[in-house]
Amino acid sequence: MLAAWFPLSTLWHQQKQIDATANQIALIRQQQRALTREAKSISTKAAATLLARQDYQLVAPGQSLIEVLPGSHSGSVGGDPGTQPLVAPSSASTLVGPLHSAATSHRSTLGGFASRLVHTLEFWR
Repeated sequence: MLAAWFPLSTLWHQQKQIDATANQIALIRQQQRALTREAKSISTKAAATLLARQDYQLVAPGQSLIEVLPGSHSGSVGGDPGTQPLVAPSSASTLVGPLHSAATSHRSTLGGFASRLVHTLEFWR
């Protein structure tokens, strides 16, 4: 009985390994068929260009990529400057003028080290 059990158990384990390997081979062949179908579907230049733009954000030479971010639906002003209303060009010049002249006059009254220090720490304003 023992003499027959050892060869049979070895054969049984080997058969299980063969079945597992056959299942892996079948799975790999199925994946290969799917990849072959996908490769055929993107083999045209238009499909490859579309894939490059959608998945990898690539553009043709001479083009530039612009990504438009979704806006907030809350309606509040603030946060993303793109969601704020446009400023008329005539009023934009008045916004920049006084701020620039005040900063320049303040800087010119200080001298040497203090002027450089204020200029360096200007981002605190």
